[in-house]
Amino acid sequence: MPDAGLRHSFTAMRILLILAALLPFAGPVHAQTPDLPPAAFRADALSIEGLINGQYAYLDRFPGGVMPMSDVLRAEASAVHDRSSLLLYAEHAITALADHHAITGSSFSDSRALVPSYADLWIETQGRVWRITAVREGSPAEAAGVRPGQALEAVGGVATGDAVRAFWGELGLEPGGDRDGYAARVLAAGRRDRERDLTISGRRLTLPNLYATGDADRPPLTVSETGGRRVIRFNDSLGDNDTVAAFDAAMAGARPGQPILIDVTDTASGGNTVVARAVMGWFVTEARPYQIHNLPSEERETGVPRQWIEQVLPRPGKHHDGPVTVRVGRWTGSMGEGLAIGFDALGARVEGGRMAGLLGAVYDLRLENSGLTIKIPAERLYAVDGTPREAFEPRRR
Repeated sequence: MPDAGLRHSFTAMRILLILAALLPFAGPVHAQTPDLPPAAFRADALSIEGLINGQYAYLDRFPGGVMPMSDVLRAEASAVHDRSSLLLYAEHAITALADHHAITGSSFSDSRALVPSYADLWIETQGRVWRITAVREGSPAEAAGVRPGQALEAVGGVATGDAVRAFWGELGLEPGGDRDGYAARVLAAGRRDRERDLTISGRRLTLPNLYATGDADRPPLTVSETGGRRVIRFNDSLGDNDTVAAFDAAMAGARPGQPILIDVTDTASGGNTVVARAVMGWFVTEARPYQIHNLPSEERETGVPRQWIEQVLPRPGKHHDGPVTVRVGRWTGSMGEGLAIGFDALGARVEGGRMAGLLGAVYDLRLENSGLTIKIPAERLYAVDGTPREAFEPRRR
């Protein structure tokens, strides 16, 4: 959480910053304050551009180092008059960032699904082909026979390229660069209240969305023994502090010196640093650095850069001295990625493919009048060797 001095420095803008994990779904928009005049909602809409330009940590991704805007978006902001139109504009403004780690704190029942939390296809452009490069284990897409290497040819009967252009055209923006893969992944994930209509390598498929198929009854961890190793798989539970007790129990059952495999391939919804530090704390005997934080907003405000190293500390009475391997994949997101770079810094072997590549640490920015919250990466995160977390890849040891 940002320190008191930092919070005070933002008093003039009257925003509350809270370091938060990426939440998979914050529910539909509800009235949280008494009815407000249209001008108050409009003022909140018009403030979003300034908040993003002040707090977003990755403005260097955009031409001129400012949030992408268009005449369409500016007109929409100026027309906001109530809570629903404010939320819709906020969703569009956040979408303009083409950043899967930036979301709104509220949503509509038909809002687009969050990626990667509620997505089962990872799609990237390869020339003129919209290639599926990863399929989520146990997902509807996998059950339907979709496999990596196949192509997403159409969404809702519309050729993928045309659908991507329409996606950005609705916001008055052009496709290209990071926007292409982002839009294709969001389109393939669908809307939260309906099935998906996807044409994949010549087959037109109707697939449920992952909001309809989610399993809320899974335990935080699944523990097994394979080839002498104790395998601890996180079931998208890094945001639940109860996971700490579950991990402690799993480790208490390990034999002295037993190899441990920590599987974070299903951590797409991220989590928090409390859980991550508790996990890594089992494998250190002294304070060790595990990631670097950088806060661009403070340098923008004061002209003085700010950067610090976060450490993991040993936990009294909890230590394991066996070798550790961490398994990652495309649905390793946010704090799961933090665990990967942290264990890498501790000398563990990290295996698997590319992770979700989610940018930075997310802060909540609360709009002054309505209380609506937007969530954007406000800190840049790095491995201890200076590699941006989003660029980290497993390496051989």
